Amino acid sequence: MKLSCLLLFVFIFSCTSKKEKEKEHLVFKYNEHKNIGSLDPAFSKDLADIWATNQLFNGLVQMDDQLNVKPSIAKSWTITDSATLYTFTLRKNVLFHNHDLFGENATRTVVAKDFEYSFNRLKDKSVASPGSWVLNKVKSFSAVNDSTFQIQLKQPFPAFLGLLTMKYCAVVPKEIVEHYRNDFRSNPIGTGPFKFKRWEENIKLVFRRNTNYFETDSSGNKLPYLEAVAITFLPDKQSEFLQFAQGNIDFVSGLDASYKDEVLTSEGELKPNYSDAVTMIRGPYLNTEYLAFFMESDVTTLQSEKLRKAINLGFDRQKMIKYLRNGIGIAANGGFIPKGLPGFDATIGYRYKPEEAKQLIADFKTETGITNPEITLTTTSNYLSFCEFIQRELQKIGLQVNVDVIPASSLKDGKANGQLDFFRASWIADYPDAENYLSLYYSKNFAPNGPNYTHFKSNTFDKMYEAAYLETDIAKRQKLYTKMDSLIMVSVPIVPLFYDEVVRFTRKNVDGLGINATNLLDLKRVKKAIK
Repeated sequence: MKLSCLLLFVFIFSCTSKKEKEKEHLVFKYNEHKNIGSLDPAFSKDLADIWATNQLFNGLVQMDDQLNVKPSIAKSWTITDSATLYTFTLRKNVLFHNHDLFGENATRTVVAKDFEYSFNRLKDKSVASPGSWVLNKVKSFSAVNDSTFQIQLKQPFPAFLGLLTMKYCAVVPKEIVEHYRNDFRSNPIGTGPFKFKRWEENIKLVFRRNTNYFETDSSGNKLPYLEAVAITFLPDKQSEFLQFAQGNIDFVSGLDASYKDEVLTSEGELKPNYSDAVTMIRGPYLNTEYLAFFMESDVTTLQSEKLRKAINLGFDRQKMIKYLRNGIGIAANGGFIPKGLPGFDATIGYRYKPEEAKQLIADFKTETGITNPEITLTTTSNYLSFCEFIQRELQKIGLQVNVDVIPASSLKDGKANGQLDFFRASWIADYPDAENYLSLYYSKNFAPNGPNYTHFKSNTFDKMYEAAYLETDIAKRQKLYTKMDSLIMVSVPIVPLFYDEVVRFTRKNVDGLGINATNLLDLKRVKKAIK
């Protein structure tokens, strides 16, 4: 970035009046280096957009930091008709943000017809929302009356309430959307704890407190506590962290290579020069990083279950996390389901056992007559260090790994079309249910028509996967999930590397930010102490 451009951003941060500085503790400031594409919840695909729209909009339900589905605009619900009919009872005190189009009162109450409109809009092909898939399992929906909204599913789907927590399913007002049309992206009117104030694209975005917000804290105090949220758009993480270190922003998310060694020890602890001013919070993130085999490959080495197991046993995941991620991440010694989701089991996977791995390679050589087995691992430049680490470790057990670095777009196309035999991948949960992870191994989801990139197929797995849809007992469904995950690990279509962690750095005067496994940013309970 040009120096003049950086100075402009610093100027924007630093030029605040004395009056503004006195109220600084009422404004939460963060930077969005990836920019924001839209403030329309129907287009909240990327995390940057989701963070922003989560401050402006509500849906029927919401998720707490423990991934429990809680009431939002719907105060309660019932599930009947063999777990296919969801009936939501709406609160009667939820108001849209003020707007002249609402008439002399400048606002109005949310009713069930608003959800009917919002869901129809999500399905409308002319709108082309990337979130339309959320309603794929929905047969119909309707407003029974102003305070009752019903959804009929095509078949039971236990994860459905989790899907409804996504911002795609937020309620929007018809009269405002149809007035602005495509420009609703930059003129959002919702029901959230904050309301839209100003957006200078690529420079600054400001939200103000919604004084009509319907939620309260446990003591009955109105939420939110903050008066405003200010988002800036420094385009690189290094500059973002510099602003944080100088106290100009309140929060940084994630661990970037540009500053990880500056702020953290190799054990994942804050270095002493930051510990007095900064708080680090970390927890499981619903993201599994892994290597995948294409199970229909005609490459002899990859057809061998022994060789695939040897790869799983042949490198030290804990060592990899310590030296390449400064201790951030959880070694994937379980299955594909990440830590933080019901169904996770830390005992069903593989640990570092180099001697056992060497023996499996030796057995492979004897059985096949291939004296110098080798494979090609395809990755992108971002993950080259991980793949080179694995390459070096597997060479010690007698397996030659060639690392092929290609653009991210090429890797995406290659894995979708079965053109890569062995490749790096990751899966971030679309919704917080283990079914979302296990869907990658259901035979009817073969890529490119679904997310089964490995083309793993097991009749036993498919039967359990289908049975889980019909199982309404949560504990029994979790056991099914673990059994399915265990079956995957026995068949070895993948090499789990690590389960990611959410890492958040805040100034010491920030309280109530919290952390959750979907990395959702929720600011309605955040407070800032006066410095």
